[in-house]
Amino acid sequence: MIKRAFDLIIASVGLAVFAPVLLITGTLIKLDSPGPVFYRADRIGKGGKLFKMYKLRTMVVNADRLGPALTQGRDKRITRIGRILRRWKIDEIPQLINVLRGEMSIVGPRPESPCYVDYYTPKQRQVLTVRPGITGLTQVRFRHEEDLLSQCANPENEYITRIMPQKLALDLEYIERQSLILDLSIIVQTFTALLQRDELSSSRHIMNGKPTG
Repeated sequence: MIKRAFDLIIASVGLAVFAPVLLITGTLIKLDSPGPVFYRADRIGKGGKLFKMYKLRTMVVNADRLGPALTQGRDKRITRIGRILRRWKIDEIPQLINVLRGEMSIVGPRPESPCYVDYYTPKQRQVLTVRPGITGLTQVRFRHEEDLLSQCANPENEYITRIMPQKLALDLEYIERQSLILDLSIIVQTFTALLQRDELSSSRHIMNGKPTG
């Protein structure tokens, strides 16, 4: 109950505060490339239920038909304004709507595409026992994921065999330790990470089995 109340308060305040940002970015998206302002992505949520996750559109229309499900750092499908929105995670703001709808939390395991959930082991499927989050341990520690994938010869295989298991391990760790204090800590870490122009070293260490703390 406390977590849900926290989610509702933060989501309501967040939408009110970021309303001008959404208006400005929505206009820039329309000016930059043809297509809608918002994008709705299929994701698997609590209990394995499919839902539509809201994002600001950062790629060309029908990008899913023009390339793989994974997005890489140098992906040509990303629009000019889209690169800026993704760098600062502004494209994630509409997910506050998903929080109000009860489909997501502010903090939790990152919701995955159905095609990748099919690869989950029984233990990994435990991440589906809680609401997915806008941010979480994986978003902080794998904030350079797209850049890492762009350096791989086979991004799809790299993601399924190495990156996704590491991310799910962090999500399972979060579920075991979850508390309001931890959620507040992750939110602070998220904003701190956005302001840091660091290298890929932290994400590489985790991929190599060397967590950075």
